[in-house]
Amino acid sequence: MLRVIGAGFPRTGTTSLKAALDRLGFGPCHHMVEVLMRPEQAERWLPVLSDGPTDWEQVLEGYQSAVDWPGSFFWRELADAYPDAKVILTVRDPHRWYASFCNLLDRPQVSPGAPGAGDPAMETMMRFRPVMDLIGRSTFGDSWSFGESLPGEEHAVEVFRRHIETVKESLPAERLLVFQASQGWEPLCEFLGVEPPKDEPYPHLNDSESLRRNRERVMRGEPMVSPFDTAS
Repeated sequence: MLRVIGAGFPRTGTTSLKAALDRLGFGPCHHMVEVLMRPEQAERWLPVLSDGPTDWEQVLEGYQSAVDWPGSFFWRELADAYPDAKVILTVRDPHRWYASFCNLLDRPQVSPGAPGAGDPAMETMMRFRPVMDLIGRSTFGDSWSFGESLPGEEHAVEVFRRHIETVKESLPAERLLVFQASQGWEPLCEFLGVEPPKDEPYPHLNDSESLRRNRERVMRGEPMVSPFDTAS
């Protein structure tokens, strides 16, 4: 049963928010890394491609919260399915978000037979790709596919800003927190009705660095590691 729904785009502090929600007792928290590290996750999400209603209890079984894609793309459906869940919209400067997202997509491709081609995370993403293509086309336009560079900065930033306004206009203020990681524990804990951890900084996980290291591991034929293994 979801208690917290993330509505922010990737690269808006979602990795740190996952660590924070886990720390505050709202975990396990679903995040894209769950799909990468757990092969069964790809199969769980494939029903969202069908025309019928999605059984979100089955898709997100075992999780109390969800941030980042794929979950945050379906924020509206999840908010309807879990009317008591609170929604957190992570935001950041749109141009810095664009640069960060471009860096995420600017990665070497692993071709069949190459080192890393048999890595379970890569195989999972191949099965999961139809879901990400749906998300990408719906977000940036029909001509875009997951793994390609983002559209031009002007268009992508407009998409980013429009998404923020849509979320803010669609939910009552008492159900929504617009949040930046730089704000730390206080607004997040107040919104969730819990006490902030004492003498413990808000997590600021360097997911860019983790992605870089994992790219190198895959190219060497080594398995990926979760960025949360070192989270405090």
